[in-house]
Amino acid sequence: MTKKERIFNIKTLFLEHYKDAQTELCYTNLYELLIAVMLSAQCTDKRVNMVTPTLFKIYPSTKELSKADITNVAEIIKSVSFFNSKAHNLVAMAKKVESEFNGEIPTTQKDLMSLNGVGQKSANVVLGEFLGMNYMAVDTHVFRVSHRLGLSNSKKAIDTEKDLTKIFKDNLNILHQGFVLFGRYQCKALKPTCNNCFVAAYCVSKANFKPQ
Repeated sequence: MTKKERIFNIKTLFLEHYKDAQTELCYTNLYELLIAVMLSAQCTDKRVNMVTPTLFKIYPSTKELSKADITNVAEIIKSVSFFNSKAHNLVAMAKKVESEFNGEIPTTQKDLMSLNGVGQKSANVVLGEFLGMNYMAVDTHVFRVSHRLGLSNSKKAIDTEKDLTKIFKDNLNILHQGFVLFGRYQCKALKPTCNNCFVAAYCVSKANFKPQ
């Protein structure tokens, strides 16, 4: 089997198994999704979903959040990792959206990345999830799965993103969510459930790959 055939087969299988894959972060609009994604950095979706209802109720838009006391925001999200820095970024993000984007969350990668606390991975997740744009994002799950399947040998997440974008080309937003869910529940870091894995034939290593 050629490398091209392997890639095609893996892609096809993921699109079949995860054709309706969506983020497990809870949100109702673009503003809420952006905040949830920002909070999810190095934190579980489950934990984020525990704090966002209160946050969204008190600060339902960037208008309210831009005027928020950072201490109050930090208190609401204190169970989330790095809550102090995230609180600062949330308020700064809201201020910039209000001052430079007329209170509307931007919908281009460049503009999203101009916001405090929003890197390329976060921007790609937001655009892929909310608008269905063709972007790949690489978190720890995507990194691990892609390396176990021999789809990338890159040591950094950003380089792995480039590798996956190059070989898959399209349906990147669906493949991203599929890889996340697959890595979270089946191809787990310590105890992957390999017996009933639909891509077991393409696995090259069970090592727990982590980005540098």
